[in-house]
Amino acid sequence: MLNNLIEIAVMLLNYKINLIMKNLVLIFAVLFTANLMAQSSVSGKLVDSSNGDALIGASISVKGTAKGALSDIDGNFKLEGLAEGSYKLMASYVGYEDKEIRVTTTAGNVDLGEISMNVGGINLESVVITGTMDIVKDRRTPVAVSTIGVREIQAHSGNVEFPELMKNTPSIYVANQSGGYGDSQVFTRGFDQTNTAFLLNGQPINGMEDGKMYWSNWSGMTDVATAVQIQRGLGSSKLAISSVGGTVNVIMRPTAQKQGGYVSFLRGNDNYNKATVMYNTGMGDSNFGLSVLMTHWQGDGWAKGTKGQGQSYFISAGWKPNDNHEINFLVTGAPQWHDQNFSKRISDHFQSGEFDIKFNNNYGTLNGEYFTERRNYYHKPVANINWDFTINESTKLSTVLYASWGRGGGTGGLGSFSNRPRTEEGLIDFDAAVANNIANETGPGRNVYVRRASVNNHQWFGIVSNLEKSLSDNVTVSFGFDGRRYTGSHFRQITDLLGASGYAQSGRDRFPSGYLVTNTFDPNPWKAVNDFAGEAPAGERVAYNNDETITYSGVFGQLEYSNDNISTYFQGSVSNQGSVRYELFNETEANKESEKINELGYNIKAGLSYLIDNNHSVFFNTGYYQRQPFFDNQFLNFSNTINPVTVPEDILGLELGYKYQGRNFVANLNLYRTSWKGRVTTSSIEPGEEVTINGVPTILAAGGFINNAGLNQLHSGVELDFAYKVNSDFSIKGYTSIGDWVYEGIVTRDVYEDNVERTLLDSSPDIDIDGVKVGGAAQTSFGLGVDYTLIDNLRLDINYNYYANLYSNLGANTEELKLPSFGLLDLGLNYVFNLSNGQLLTLRANVYNILGEEYISSASTSDEASATADENWNGINKSNRVQFGKTRTWNLSARYSF
Repeated sequence: MLNNLIEIAVMLLNYKINLIMKNLVLIFAVLFTANLMAQSSVSGKLVDSSNGDALIGASISVKGTAKGALSDIDGNFKLEGLAEGSYKLMASYVGYEDKEIRVTTTAGNVDLGEISMNVGGINLESVVITGTMDIVKDRRTPVAVSTIGVREIQAHSGNVEFPELMKNTPSIYVANQSGGYGDSQVFTRGFDQTNTAFLLNGQPINGMEDGKMYWSNWSGMTDVATAVQIQRGLGSSKLAISSVGGTVNVIMRPTAQKQGGYVSFLRGNDNYNKATVMYNTGMGDSNFGLSVLMTHWQGDGWAKGTKGQGQSYFISAGWKPNDNHEINFLVTGAPQWHDQNFSKRISDHFQSGEFDIKFNNNYGTLNGEYFTERRNYYHKPVANINWDFTINESTKLSTVLYASWGRGGGTGGLGSFSNRPRTEEGLIDFDAAVANNIANETGPGRNVYVRRASVNNHQWFGIVSNLEKSLSDNVTVSFGFDGRRYTGSHFRQITDLLGASGYAQSGRDRFPSGYLVTNTFDPNPWKAVNDFAGEAPAGERVAYNNDETITYSGVFGQLEYSNDNISTYFQGSVSNQGSVRYELFNETEANKESEKINELGYNIKAGLSYLIDNNHSVFFNTGYYQRQPFFDNQFLNFSNTINPVTVPEDILGLELGYKYQGRNFVANLNLYRTSWKGRVTTSSIEPGEEVTINGVPTILAAGGFINNAGLNQLHSGVELDFAYKVNSDFSIKGYTSIGDWVYEGIVTRDVYEDNVERTLLDSSPDIDIDGVKVGGAAQTSFGLGVDYTLIDNLRLDINYNYYANLYSNLGANTEELKLPSFGLLDLGLNYVFNLSNGQLLTLRANVYNILGEEYISSASTSDEASATADENWNGINKSNRVQFGKTRTWNLSARYSF
């Protein structure tokens, strides 16, 4: 009986245990299934709204989270691991307007189908840390703008310089490409690049002393730029920058969210070779990623004697610790050297009787080896830290800290040029120069010809911070701070004594007895970045030696209102620039420091855009600047003497525009007028150079400088650009620019002899330059381009640009010289192999100026055509100093992406 009861109890216990286990399994199964059902995903396809083309590599993210994805080669994307609920998705792609999509997820996958994106502005979400960049994001922003996307940058980079990427843009002119690698100049609405503001991820990069841009320092920019936006005229930047002609925003490659990279090789004309390697770790679970790029290039140069070589590097590290903070650090640099070809008389190109467009008289041979008098070398590492802090849903703080360290200079001749003979071909006979130095040296380092380097070193530190607050759905206010500190050092040092025992530096106030220099310093960009290896100490510097400190501090603010039809803004900024110069040759130790100059500057800008309907919009903007003069114009040449005629410059801009955007056709029409008054310019006179004084040609043996004061310019014009997508395989784009750029009123011209004594030789207070054309850039231009997909993955693009009404760049002068018009035809062919697992192999061929037209890209004199035909070239007197443009250059490239 007891045993039966025990058996019954065990049976009941087993039943209960089995029941409990079954229930537990059921519970776990339900929970697991519920969990699976709670995990949702969202998929879709991003396409161009005008033609349905897939957008490859577009970014789509979940707002308020760290989740994101990139579209694949077919435009498809998938966001996984989403809990059930409502989300806002943000789709971003370079060259397209950002698009927000609202979605509610349930169990499983939500397929959004095709998501159309409109061609328009440039997005900020696809680049790292954007708060300090003032980028036009859509067609409602009231400025004239053109955006170059990453596809075009990659297609047309290589052995062409960065400014040439912008030449298919209204009112943009690129000159002097044949001067050597990195020596080109870009003009915007007739204003040279010193008066166009260039920004790198929101960081100003124009030289603080003179506003100049040296493109050789940025040779790696085509490798790391994801987009370039050209804002002509006043632009949308809140900073008090030198944007008289416009603002160019270069947006650098972000730390990629996806793991991968590429390897590329390019071969071009004149033995140009370039190899590039890039790798991205991707943003892992730690929300940290790293992108690294390295490049090496070298070539013989298009013109003779313009060899070059360099490297570029780029390291970007991104970190997103949480949803409120994004931090990105990058460092980039492009150490390089390149030999140079300057403007010269047209007649110099006829050394052998035949015309040689590639002739260059800056080089020769030494001991049977190639040797040049003119070599530029520089290394300018740039670093910045970007931080975006989302304080709350309506408030965001964006800050960039940046620094750059520039080291290097350019070589040239110094001393007794009578010891430097030339060959029958017009080249420098350096072997004969060595023999002449040995034979003619009258004392240690005296009566000799040597090669020197003009060194220009700097250190630059800055911060830009912007706080943005949304007061309502329609009103946004922002304000911020812009601070910079710049120290520069300028001197000459000897790079080659060419057989001389030394070089005798004559006495100055700092060292009345002078001294003998016997050491030389290698013009090497990698050594130059190290002060101890590449820089002469104080007692071995020659010709001149001076330093400066420039401090800049400014505040800015903007109020913006927008609704469905109207977008309007008001901006203002005020800044102070402090300048101190240190003369280390022509002043004693006690008097080396100049008086500090403090110059106040400000600007106010306003604009309004009205959206008439989905296709038509109009805009208007205006602004007034009072801009501080450049440091180089604040002091007389090589001295601490303050230039008495320098005053703040006044700029007034007006602009009116119309924009049309249809499904397949986009067009922009802009009218502009920019008045620039109160300019002072200073130009140096080299020793032995001839100038005109009171109508008489005069040679200044000791050199000197010219001071022009009261210079006024008026630039007005009309611009039209369009793009038409005929079908998915064929598109057309074009532009026309017609400008009228003239000097106004009268100018005062002072000629000084000797940069040390500064003797005033002539003062002409009433030089009438009213109506004289501003030179340097073509005032009339038009372009037409086609993009045609011949077969799947094979694309042909053709671009033609025509330039007319180009005048010699004489500065403030009563004369003008009109140069011949010319046209350039460029052709490109692109084929993409779709390999497995998303890998791509891209082959590209480019030919520039395929017709081989010979043309003058710039000139600096104004001799009229001669009555004797053999003294002219295309109607221009052969005595004019010009620089010819490049003819028929090419490159072939292969790029493997993984």
